[in-house]
Amino acid sequence: MTSFPIETLRFDDNGLIPAIVQDVNNQTVLMLGFMNHDSLLRTVNEGKVCFWSRSRQKFWLKGETSGMFLLVRSIRVNCENNSLLILAEPIGPTCHTGHESCYYREAQESGEWAEIAPVLTDPEALYGKK
Repeated sequence: MTSFPIETLRFDDNGLIPAIVQDVNNQTVLMLGFMNHDSLLRTVNEGKVCFWSRSRQKFWLKGETSGMFLLVRSIRVNCENNSLLILAEPIGPTCHTGHESCYYREAQESGEWAEIAPVLTDPEALYGKK
């Protein structure tokens, strides 16, 4: 992308903007992350989704450890310019648990969470034993 309207975005007081990632092929919501100015520009320039890790206080290129990158196909903004929707082509499962999406559990009437989607890849195969 030759130019990107980053100056129109409304980052929060911590300099972050939430970014929802959706599978461009089947519209599955894959994950939510936060981007700062620099990680968003890196995402735009490299074509791979890059977040700002709030817990580690550093860049987090999705897939840097597992090889399961999210290839950017489109970036959209909401009506208030304060959140992003990134349409991406996932290379393998998105969640560190090996699920396609981080949203693989659903609330049950019993008050429990139930897994509603299968594990696609054993997490140990992605990250090794911990």
